[in-house]
Amino acid sequence: MIAFVLAAAGVAVHALALARFAAEYGQLPLNGLAPSLSTVALIVGIGLVATLGLGEGRRVGIVLVPVVILLQAVAVSLGIEPSQELLDFQGAWFAFHVTLAFAGLGGLAVAFASGLLYLVQLHELNTKRMGRLFQFTPPLATLDRLGRIGLVAGFITFTLSLVLAWVWTINFGQASDLWNAKVFWAVMSWFVFVAALGVRAGGGVKERRSALVSVVGFSFIVFSYLGLRLVSSQGGFFL
Repeated sequence: MIAFVLAAAGVAVHALALARFAAEYGQLPLNGLAPSLSTVALIVGIGLVATLGLGEGRRVGIVLVPVVILLQAVAVSLGIEPSQELLDFQGAWFAFHVTLAFAGLGGLAVAFASGLLYLVQLHELNTKRMGRLFQFTPPLATLDRLGRIGLVAGFITFTLSLVLAWVWTINFGQASDLWNAKVFWAVMSWFVFVAALGVRAGGGVKERRSALVSVVGFSFIVFSYLGLRLVSSQGGFFL
């Protein structure tokens, strides 16, 4: 209960800070690297609060808390300032598109946390160590269920985000270049969701495969985004 209250309070303070940013600069914290990372941290924090109310599932917070702290620390170190980039994709379309994308990443973050603990728990069982970490980690079935929920929710919202962007390009006569850095990253991220959900359809230890793909996929998305964002010379990057 204490953890839930503290996490909820932290999320509330974070949300108020971003609301103040929007009010002060007249710009939503959805554009620019630092504001975007801070917003993603907020959404992952909301996911953390949600998991804290799920009984044994709340223990995935041991992974989600460091993720939130790391994202926010990077954002603060870069400086959370209004972006000077000019965007082609603006207004309510842009806000809804990016919010859905962030929600999708938040779902994948929950799947990442659940998958990482699943792999740790499975390793403890296979090696018959069953120490303190084993006692703390939720059962495999609980972790698998949380991971599946995170993947499905994330896949739906991320797909809606891409559909919204595609509809915008059609309505406003914009060309969609697959090799554009932001488009390429978004499509690759979508395929990570597809892969993590797709491996659950096969035989064998499908739960382990899904957990592994979730962990590797989330790490790939985060680091590839940072890499593309830092080296891209294209203006108007969508995040």
